[in-house]
Amino acid sequence: MNHGVSMEERKSGLPLHLKVLIGFAVGIALGIAAHEYGADEPLIKNTITYVTNPFGQIFLHLLFMLVIPLMFSALVLGVAELGDIASLGRLGWRTLTYTAVVTGIAVGIGLLMVNLIQPGLHLDPALAAKAMTQYAGKTSEIVSSGQQLNFMDLLINIVPKNVIAAATDDKQKLGVVFFALMFGIGLVMTPSAATQAFKNTLQGIFEICMRLIGLFIKLAPYAVACFMFALCANLGWDAISALAYFVITVLLALAIHGFIVLPIWVKTMGGMSPGTFFRGSQEAMLTAFATASSTATLPVTLRVAEENLKLPRKVSRFVLTVGASANHHGTALFEGITVLFLAQVSGLDLSIGQQLMVLVLCILGGIGTAGIPSGSLPVIAMICGIIGLKPEGIGIIIGVNTFLDMCRTSLNVTGDLATAVVVSKRSGEAELAMVEEIQS
Repeated sequence: MNHGVSMEERKSGLPLHLKVLIGFAVGIALGIAAHEYGADEPLIKNTITYVTNPFGQIFLHLLFMLVIPLMFSALVLGVAELGDIASLGRLGWRTLTYTAVVTGIAVGIGLLMVNLIQPGLHLDPALAAKAMTQYAGKTSEIVSSGQQLNFMDLLINIVPKNVIAAATDDKQKLGVVFFALMFGIGLVMTPSAATQAFKNTLQGIFEICMRLIGLFIKLAPYAVACFMFALCANLGWDAISALAYFVITVLLALAIHGFIVLPIWVKTMGGMSPGTFFRGSQEAMLTAFATASSTATLPVTLRVAEENLKLPRKVSRFVLTVGASANHHGTALFEGITVLFLAQVSGLDLSIGQQLMVLVLCILGGIGTAGIPSGSLPVIAMICGIIGLKPEGIGIIIGVNTFLDMCRTSLNVTGDLATAVVVSKRSGEAELAMVEEIQS
């Protein structure tokens, strides 16, 4: 069943991903022109305040409002379709193992690149001081959030004492995931006419959400144009070029993991050609870039996994729903690079042992990071505090964080889909799904 836009609709006119790329280019061009005209001019400020920002936020809100019903229904149905608790356990352990190993590889790549390029040694100290002063207010807020983070608290909060409160707090989405897992297990253990009727209701909720996301996603090209206009109008190229070595280090590490490691992993462990994988995933990757949120992209990710990559839905719903909250390759990689970059800026030489500790903390931090825009910054502040860095140094990278957040979120979603491909193959479900599709 096609839960999104029909094939006929997709074939009419330009494909969505091309429209998004056009919106991206138009937004950048107009944004840079606006910055040259004058970012403080009333026309530009009013355009950002009353046009581009509201439209972009409305687009994000349309996606976010579907996240909880979609996350809950998809995960409960995924667990229920597994049919038994043993299958859930095997699937869970595979997902957790692959997530930890591949996230570790991502962080390792990031740490290697930052040691080779050493971006912190190329930053003008005067510029660093200016950036910290300019973003002092926002930095203070982030540091405060980071100080409130505690890995034991994160672990405890996976089990929510109030699922409604967890649903309204972006930092507690893992609590919703846990509740949905428990609900799905209860559904499997209670076979009756009433629970079957409830399962049918959840299927209806899931299909409604997927239909709505198919409508909302048509706004993505315009939202991307608005996001990029606001970003470039406010910053221009100056902010990015001033931190060029840091930006290049992050982008290079993201590219190595996204275009070398993941394709090899998908091919060798998932049995899918990289070309097929990227063609099928491009809509989700672009949506993730536009929204800078793995959670907001979840509806699109689920749709492309089922419709484009032809993954078995009982595996993809489980892996992708959990992944949107806990599988963040790009975020963990970025956290590692940023911590070492700030150490270089401050003149702190981290030993191999300390860098290994950063690697472990980033793997854990990637799991505990909220799947929302800039959700990694409080985690970075926390890690800085643990290894003896001043968390306030995070103000240096805030100017380029929005752009890099979009890039690393795209890798997060790509990593989620790659994990779903591999888990499907290693669980023996991919072949079964193909047979079922041929028979239908």
